[in-house]
Amino acid sequence: MDARTAPHPGAHHPALDRKSVGAVVLGNALEFYDFTVYAFFAKPIGQAFFPANDPTHSLLASLALFGIGYVMRPIGGVLIGAFADRAGRKPAMLITIALMAVGMLMLAACPSYAMIGGWAQVIVIVGRLVQGLALGGEVGPSTAFLLEAAPPDRRGFVTSWQIASQGCAALFAGIVATALALVVGDQAMALWGWRLMFALGLCVVPIGLVIRSHLPETAGALEDPDAAASTMAVIGRLLREHGRLLGLTFLVIAASTVSNAVGTNMPVFAGATLGLSETAATAVPIALGLASVIFPLLGGWLADRFGRRPVMIWPRAMILILAVPAFAWVVQAPSAASVYAVTFLLSALSSINAAAVIVGIPEALPRAVRSAGLSIVYAISVSVFGGSTNYVVNWLIAVTGDRLAPAYYLAAFSLVGTIAAFLLPETRERDLDAEG
Repeated sequence: MDARTAPHPGAHHPALDRKSVGAVVLGNALEFYDFTVYAFFAKPIGQAFFPANDPTHSLLASLALFGIGYVMRPIGGVLIGAFADRAGRKPAMLITIALMAVGMLMLAACPSYAMIGGWAQVIVIVGRLVQGLALGGEVGPSTAFLLEAAPPDRRGFVTSWQIASQGCAALFAGIVATALALVVGDQAMALWGWRLMFALGLCVVPIGLVIRSHLPETAGALEDPDAAASTMAVIGRLLREHGRLLGLTFLVIAASTVSNAVGTNMPVFAGATLGLSETAATAVPIALGLASVIFPLLGGWLADRFGRRPVMIWPRAMILILAVPAFAWVVQAPSAASVYAVTFLLSALSSINAAAVIVGIPEALPRAVRSAGLSIVYAISVSVFGGSTNYVVNWLIAVTGDRLAPAYYLAAFSLVGTIAAFLLPETRERDLDAEG
């Protein structure tokens, strides 16, 4: 991780030591830390800000608060992604991590509804909107930075840390939340422990800001300054010159997003659909997290060795083939072991695939629109499918009575994602300064 890139005429490449990579992937890690913590404590968050006589109403309001951030992601993708192509990766990364911190702080420190009434709801809604804006704009600049700073023969492995950091953060959040609950007890966690969890995430932000502020810029000087004169010019160029690529990219990321969402829904599936105990169901994220830490790095290494397209295609095709038989086995022999095994298998394959996706897509775009292209397509795909998949698969089970509905949904998207990956170009040997 200490290798340097050869310089190119418009950019200064940093030494990619562990500290630098950690600071760059911190934004993605914070997103999944926040996601995991919120999922764990959705009920007490709802009770704090949306009290109701019926606890279900508080929970639903809390889940709606979580989902409202998805509305801002495409806007963040457009504004911050294009800004990174116009002004540079570093200033965009500083903006996103600062906005994330503001959003998390507004939730963690906001007085309860009992203290300030409806203003509490206003504050936390604004906080989630700010955070959604930041998350929508984070992935493009940070991924572009890693890609452009990495040694050419290790771009896949270095960039795969974007995916691995998500698994690390989710696993860390799950372990810390469990340990803290054992120390302070369930009642304290419901009253103030969940705020402490968000505060712990905020503690790493100053470190990330300092390190990011000292990273050199990798965007370089644009050969055509007029092409990046405004956000609309960047978007116009993307649609005009790379519309087909963006369409295929959307489908590939949609398949990956659905895979992730089906994986995060496995605790609900295990408890509500299969009838497993709450203890067995809540341990499912450990299997998910372990696979999400290890296998993205394997995927990045494979993408460097064999190319991006094969590693996009074959794991996705294997999910297409295995999804229905794997879920059928779990339904016929429901147990903690079978659920953990299927969760781990599907998450491992999805993680390998995602590592190739996160490097292959920005490689296919020219430097002048690289950040915006990835930011926008990723944000839209995650907003549409990340925010809806859990609801859709559980609705399908309820309507059809078929407990294999999540498998059919996953297989359908995997088919689309496999076909789209076949149509994407191979980019392993691509010159990142090429304009084509």
